[in-house]
Amino acid sequence: MNTFSGLSLLLDRVAERRDEADWVAERARSGQARFLVLDSEQQAFAQPDGDTLRWLDATERASLLPDAPASLLGATEQHTFFLLHASGDGEAVAQALGARRMHLREAGLRLPADEAGLFAYAKGLAHWQHEMRHCHACGAPLQLVASGHRAQCTGCGRLHFPRTDAAVIVIVEHQGACLLGRQASWPAGRYSTLAGFVEPGESLEDAVRREVAEEAGVRVDQVHYHSSQPWPLPASLMVGFTATAHSGTIQLRDGELEDARWFTPAQIAEGLADGSFATPPKLSVSYRLLAHWLLERGGLDLDALIARHR
Repeated sequence: MNTFSGLSLLLDRVAERRDEADWVAERARSGQARFLVLDSEQQAFAQPDGDTLRWLDATERASLLPDAPASLLGATEQHTFFLLHASGDGEAVAQALGARRMHLREAGLRLPADEAGLFAYAKGLAHWQHEMRHCHACGAPLQLVASGHRAQCTGCGRLHFPRTDAAVIVIVEHQGACLLGRQASWPAGRYSTLAGFVEPGESLEDAVRREVAEEAGVRVDQVHYHSSQPWPLPASLMVGFTATAHSGTIQLRDGELEDARWFTPAQIAEGLADGSFATPPKLSVSYRLLAHWLLERGGLDLDALIARHR
């Protein structure tokens, strides 16, 4: 399962109760309440060892951050979870909590899957709340309602909902090799699958075809869904695909990539062994697409290859 995914197996978002102010307030005061604190830069707070989040209960919330606004995230049988916004200097907040700050990228690699997923959910919601200050229709200030999941205009009354930017990411195959590209700013040797945002009036499959053509000049036809991943960095949903190319001719067109080339499973294994090839970050769906392709086409376990040559 992709990093930050699978939260619905654990958490009921109780969307039908977000407007029940009395119920939400009672849950926030109860012994079941757990508060995930994000600072002004939308970093979370972890225990000093960094392997679990520093959650607040209702008593700690009242003592340490009594005025911090909270948003309902959801509930399990044991707990009701809230997002808590901490203003001021993040390091000062960390000291007060006896914790350390943690970025979402680190969380995806270190935290248990449920905590990483909750952090990603909270960060996505917090980013939208921070960005949505004024009404798109009339310009009047917005007020958060529905436990932080909607913003209502104080002028025209229009409701605004959290938005997610859809992006496609794809591993393209041709004659036993996969197409990978790299940007100039990346670490030496790193190659990744191609990706880009979906444009208005475009299906996901059409976005795959357009992005591959724009970035690498490669025309693809067959496009198949693989998996998806929430990517609130700051507000995306990555939708992963596999695709088949008509030919192997590469022509860099839009200047986004420094290089693009075809890699066979053997070439990737050799590059990992001699240090000339680096994978995309392990927490990304790009890594999962590459790992799936290597296993299917070359019988190679990417995790094992990396561990062997670390």
